Amino acid sequence: MITIDPKTTPTRELHQFLLGSIAPRPIAFVSTIDENGNNNLAPYSFFNAFSSNPPILVFSSNRRVVDNTTKDTLYNIEQNKEVVINVVNYAIVRQMTIASIQFDKEISEFEKSGLTPLKSDLVAPARVKESPVQMECKVKEIVTLGAHGGAGHLIICEVVKMHISEDVVDNNRINPHKIDLMGRMGRSYYVRASGDAIMSIYQPVTKITIGFDKLPKSIKNSSILTGNNLGQLAGIEKLPSNAEIDDVRNHPEVEKILTYENPEIALHHFAKNVLDKNDDRDLAIKSLMLADLL
Repeated sequence: MITIDPKTTPTRELHQFLLGSIAPRPIAFVSTIDENGNNNLAPYSFFNAFSSNPPILVFSSNRRVVDNTTKDTLYNIEQNKEVVINVVNYAIVRQMTIASIQFDKEISEFEKSGLTPLKSDLVAPARVKESPVQMECKVKEIVTLGAHGGAGHLIICEVVKMHISEDVVDNNRINPHKIDLMGRMGRSYYVRASGDAIMSIYQPVTKITIGFDKLPKSIKNSSILTGNNLGQLAGIEKLPSNAEIDDVRNHPEVEKILTYENPEIALHHFAKNVLDKNDDRDLAIKSLMLADLL
């Protein structure tokens, strides 16, 4: 293992280790306005949601490492305590990168990026018309984390109105494939959160499950199953009875495997396959425990 001491590691190096490790991060495409009515638009990946009631978003505008200066976004927010946080999807990600350039204060990133400012309902900063979700916010607090280059300013925002494109909603829920969000990683790496990158992991949190410690030793020590597979099995509510285990012999594929010379190993491969393909934990645990009885 590489060991990093934040006190002795140059900030630029530590920054990249942090960002490469804590990823992907959602992107806040932040719109603000100065006292002269100039629009500013900038992306921030130190960002997330932290409460639903009240609806709270937090992003950080860090001091520049190179010269310890702060950004126009922070200045504008300090003046009027209002902001619009727009989400970034694949359709606008390259335009977003243009808005990250350090243009002079009087230059509008809306114009430079080709994005369209849209009048907000409750706050002064403009929304990004092309963004599929736009959140008008009042700034509740700015928490300064340090005075040196790389230090953040946590900007705590309360959402006062959301605007969501109908194109990304199915059955009153946002469809991740349709919203097609982008995430930020370390350096110049991004990730597109749609298509094959998305997986569904269903695990009820209110029902008590057996846990890893209650899995039979032969399953925990399997050379075939992965840690993820064991996690799937640890999420079942109870182990099958002997009658249920015996009944799995009638499954067509299991019946065929039992004719093999080494059915035990084949049953472990079979269980892994059904776990990986369709998360059929019931069939997998019965097959694995049958292998233990052979």
